[in-house]
Amino acid sequence: MNAVHVWGLAHALGGEVIVRLEDHDRGRFRPEFEESILADLEWLGLRGGLHAPSRQREHAARYEGAAERLSDTGHTFWCECTRRMLAQAQDPTGGETLRYPGTCRDRGLSEGAGRALRIRIDPGTEMFDDFRLGRQTQDPSAQAGDFVLRDGRGQWTYQHCVVVDDLAEAITLVIRGEDILESTGRQLRSARLLGRTIPPRYLHHPLVTDGSGRKLSKKEFAKSLGDLRREGWTPERVLGEAAFLGGLHPDRTLLTTTDLPSLFR
Repeated sequence: MNAVHVWGLAHALGGEVIVRLEDHDRGRFRPEFEESILADLEWLGLRGGLHAPSRQREHAARYEGAAERLSDTGHTFWCECTRRMLAQAQDPTGGETLRYPGTCRDRGLSEGAGRALRIRIDPGTEMFDDFRLGRQTQDPSAQAGDFVLRDGRGQWTYQHCVVVDDLAEAITLVIRGEDILESTGRQLRSARLLGRTIPPRYLHHPLVTDGSGRKLSKKEFAKSLGDLRREGWTPERVLGEAAFLGGLHPDRTLLTTTDLPSLFR
């Protein structure tokens, strides 16, 4: 569904598509994962005209430089709290996101083994217009608090990498699933602290869910594109199904890549 939204809307607006491989987690990265993603896009007919993939594992210096700029302006601190410690302190009625309570904010800790680098997020709202969901107002301090830029294993986090990449790659429109909506406010705040004056626009598309409303995933035994191909699905059927499930088309009509931009006009 994400590929249908990205390809269709970008081409409807006369834009270009950058496929970002979020492989910053060295423990989870596997070359075969990347090969599978690119092969699926090729099979669907969505590779033509794309930029070369942007691989986060190749941009460590970029993330380090951005963290240094934030540190130079007093916007970071070192923290020795573990996720287990934060989970134990979390209000059980506070939702799924673990909000950092500021335990190490003013302790003046130095870099050390097992310590994470956090960004200072002061109270205040961030407002943005989502192409699908309309005006959004978030308070990243209340939602997540001072979030992690580099974890205790020395790895850069998703929240840091995507902000730095969007800035470095001059991304003007971010298209992603509605499950990431809550992250937008904290990313806008981080980008501003890094000097970004004009933020990207956003579209958070709906998710494919099961009967109970949970997002389908491999963990929940959702079928991959490879599974569908082996069952005889064609690219046109997959694109049509994704457009239907995403609310972009009233029925399961077969669609080609050339049909996708018209879904957004």
